Amino acid sequence: MTRKISLIRSKNLALVDYAYASHIPAGMDLLFLAGACPLTKEGDVPESSDVEVQAKLCLENLKEALKECSASLEDVVYTRVLVATHKQSDLVTAWEAIRKEFGDHDVPSTLSGVTVLGYRNQLVEIEAVAAIDSTK
Repeated sequence: MTRKISLIRSKNLALVDYAYASHIPAGMDLLFLAGACPLTKEGDVPESSDVEVQAKLCLENLKEALKECSASLEDVVYTRVLVATHKQSDLVTAWEAIRKEFGDHDVPSTLSGVTVLGYRNQLVEIEAVAAIDSTK
């Protein structure tokens, strides 16, 4: 039996491009992933001030971490996207790159602008929680 995550929407709340909540059925293990940073294999943040480029590198690293857990983006139940900026347009740029990759799996998310992130030149970080069937 395959257990499925349910994404919860509401007709009583604003129409947005993400679910308002997710439901994880019994028999699933939760995975709490470290923040996915825009790091190369060598452990460096590219010398780029391009938020979209960094968001995409974060996504690639997130997908690799999920793969190590026998999971994928479809198993993610929540994300938090952090963008080191004071410009709302940078938040939108990061969000659009990330949402595009998630496709129809529009998990509940929080998008926040912050003053600084942990690595030199880092502009984006993605935190994620995922759930996988514990019987597999």
